[in-house]
Amino acid sequence: MKTCSLFILVVGFSMLSLSNSLAQNYKTAVGARIGYPLTLSGKYFIDESIAVEANLGLRAFSGYSWVALSAAGLKHKPLDVLDGLNWYYGAGLSVYFWRFDQINTLSSSSSLGLQGYVGLDYTFKKSPINVTIDWTPTFFINGYTSGLGTRFGGLGIRYTLN
Repeated sequence: MKTCSLFILVVGFSMLSLSNSLAQNYKTAVGARIGYPLTLSGKYFIDESIAVEANLGLRAFSGYSWVALSAAGLKHKPLDVLDGLNWYYGAGLSVYFWRFDQINTLSSSSSLGLQGYVGLDYTFKKSPINVTIDWTPTFFINGYTSGLGTRFGGLGIRYTLN
């Protein structure tokens, strides 16, 4: 737990202390993320390189399902390899609401999670389409599950608004 908290503090302070170089050519993007979980997603840049992202995700299994709400702060940095390509990192919080259809459990039906983000973001030059791919490891604090979950992340496709 101490290592996870230290990681989140370091990422948070790094986001605030880095220079604000131009990283994106859009202000807002809305769309979906395909992965773990399936998610509706929105991203809004508060300055040239720092964005706030909000997600509403759903995952269903045989016997149980969950809905997740999350928000994160993301720092974007351009990659010189390809115009419009950026990498990003950040941290966020999430809450998961569990539903159990066939499983008897004494656990809570909600969980809190601390998330780390690392990924790539590409915006097409002549199209309002933005694609991302990321990994979002999540440390669950309480509820049905606890500990580190490393299976989270996905491929995002968004429509950009200038």
